Parts: sequence; structure tokens; C-alpha cells
Amino acid sequence: MATKKVTVTIPEDLLEEIRAEAAERGLSAYVAEALRFKRDRDRLRELSDWLQEEHGPLTDEERTTAFDELEDLDAEHERRHAAGTHGAGEAA
Repeated sequence: MATKKVTVTIPEDLLEEIRAEAAERGLSAYVAEALRFKRDRDRLRELSDWLQEEHGPLTDEERTTAFDELEDLDAEHERRHAAGTHGAGEAA
């Protein structure tokens, strides 16, 4: 995969936290992963907006269910991260 070097400005305190978190993977890999995550979230928001235009807004029950499922996914991510089991083929 081709890569390109870029310059970005990051608040110093955030950079220190990221460097500590990214240690083994390296800063570039960490930032690339974060950018992919943000891009994917943006695409999901676009899809959500489109679906709401086509089918109407979510009910309170649907919204609660969706947030509960996201919390479950976040908890699983944290569990895998803590256990160090987020290898190839698994959701990180």
C-alpha cells in the first residue's frame, strides 16, 4: 500500500496521550486507524441520514436499542483491547 507523508498540528497533551497509547504500533499506524474510524463513522452518519429521509426518523425505542447495541460493541472493544486479542479478522 502506498503511503504519503503529511504534516498535521495536534495539541501537545493529546499527542503525548496518543504516543503512549500507540507505543508498539507507532504513531502513524495509530493515526491512520483513527482516520479510518472517523471516515467510517462519517459514512455511517450519511447512511443514517439517508435512511431517515427515506423511512422517517427513528422512534425513541429504536434509538435506545441502537445506543444500547453501540455500548455493547464499545464494551467488547475495550475487553478485547485489554486482553490484547484484536488480531487479524477480529473487530478491534
